Amino acid sequence: EFAVARALKKSPHVAEVFCAPGNSGMAAIGVKATGIAEDDFKALKDFAIKEDIAWTFVGPEDALVAGIVDYFHAFDLKIFGPNARAAQLEGSKDYALQ
Repeated sequence: EFAVARALKKSPHVAEVFCAPGNSGMAAIGVKATGIAEDDFKALKDFAIKEDIAWTFVGPEDALVAGIVDYFHAFDLKIFGPNARAAQLEGSKDYALQ
């Protein structure tokens, strides 16, 4: 996630970058850590609304498999990543074989 956050921060099209939960090293590149756990979908959704986040990028596979994209879409929030069903293909070899 650090490399993606750094690339987004360098983009002239991106004003601000937040990372959840983030770490202290992110501050060195101008990325703000939220401290919100990646599996706390409600807190992440509330943060995205409060901060008027234009797009959310999801790095952790576990959050994708757990359905964060579907959850954000239910609130009409823009998020980049596969829905839970599609994420299962990457997250579970058993699912992919079925």
